[in-house]
Amino acid sequence: MEIGVSNPIVAIVGRHNVGKSTLLNRLAGRPVAITEGLPGTTRDRIFAQVSWQGHHFTIVDTGGLEIRPQSTMAQEINLQVKVALDEADTIIFLVDVKDGVTPIDQEISDRLRKAGKDLLLVANKADNTKLEAEAAEFFELGMGEPLVISAYHGRGINELLDRIISRLPPPVAAAEVAAIKVAIVGRANVGKSTLLNSLLGEPRAIVDEVPGTTRDALDTPLDFKGQSVLLIDTAGIRRRGRIEKGVERYSVIRA
Repeated sequence: MEIGVSNPIVAIVGRHNVGKSTLLNRLAGRPVAITEGLPGTTRDRIFAQVSWQGHHFTIVDTGGLEIRPQSTMAQEINLQVKVALDEADTIIFLVDVKDGVTPIDQEISDRLRKAGKDLLLVANKADNTKLEAEAAEFFELGMGEPLVISAYHGRGINELLDRIISRLPPPVAAAEVAAIKVAIVGRANVGKSTLLNSLLGEPRAIVDEVPGTTRDALDTPLDFKGQSVLLIDTAGIRRRGRIEKGVERYSVIRA
């Protein structure tokens, strides 16, 4: 089976809690990724299709990148980020205006420049004009002038979309064929993500023995003998009385 994404790909990359999932949801125009104020909420790559001014592209959310990951989970998240970087035509490097330039931002910017991809520096959480002015600090990353936005409030999003489509290659023309949607559903730890990876022949989803590893519904388009198929991996479902609040609750709702 071949993963079938014909549109140009734009990956959102950055450290923990800079608003990557909020930006994905804003660009997609719907709640595709779970957003929580906790580091590590996003783990796998989350895909969404975006249309703007007659152009179409695929936006990819990634987990928070760590330079020296200590845990196995952090290492797996970094692997997913690497795959996203390799597949992307353009990379949005998202930073947080409220935090300013951090040592991790500096190390990530160095790593991204070495990737040799088209880079777009975007400064998020500029919720007012004072914070917009403070975004000038990010010039020191050596990636040019940052585009200042607030993903939460929608400020600067139209300009961001204009910037994205101006630098993307034209999409590959393909006949519109309705995809067969196949959802993998079950309780936690029955091997849903392992099955998805086996069908694809690559590590699309992070696999771990810890229940709740998969949080977002993972949509993966692929081509099987000329037929478009959309495989959907879902979070493990527990009985209603045992579902915890926060991330798990949202995960079950999305499943």
